[in-house]
Amino acid sequence: MSKDLMPVEIIERKIILLRGQKVMLDRDLAELYEVRTSILKRAVIRNAERFPEDFMFVLNNQEFITLRCQIGTSKTDPRGGARYIPMAFTEQGVAMLSSVLNSPRSIQVNITIMRAFVRLRYILATHADLARKLEELEKKYDAQFRVVFDAMRELVKPAVPANKPIGFSVRERRSVYHVDVRK
Repeated sequence: MSKDLMPVEIIERKIILLRGQKVMLDRDLAELYEVRTSILKRAVIRNAERFPEDFMFVLNNQEFITLRCQIGTSKTDPRGGARYIPMAFTEQGVAMLSSVLNSPRSIQVNITIMRAFVRLRYILATHADLARKLEELEKKYDAQFRVVFDAMRELVKPAVPANKPIGFSVRERRSVYHVDVRK
């Protein structure tokens, strides 16, 4: 991978789960390919026969609103923000983009994105395999090892992020606004 491309870890963060599929949004792909989102969308529309529904889909209004709330995009007025409903590309759709956007950069970016999808698939499969083996061991041995298995299950369980309060708090001494000088 050349130095000017993003590391696989950054690309993995741009892969999201929509409609039960791992996808990347058009704006993230346009950023990686170093083209405007409108150019990427235009190329996809011109080659619509290459992108069936299992390769690419357009988000519905509810998904768009939910996504906008989650990532905090700006207003939809002419001053900025997402004005058009995004397209979501599955792994196969991302692979097809390299034939539509035929440039050396698109080929290199596609290779990196494919590696990110493969790495995510491997991590998910390893995690599921480990949980299945732990269940088999638990069934095999008696209750005296239950504490060990419970501890191992807690280690395998995905971490739930703590909810941080929104905003900030100021910790300073209270000001005295009125002092009674008669005392």
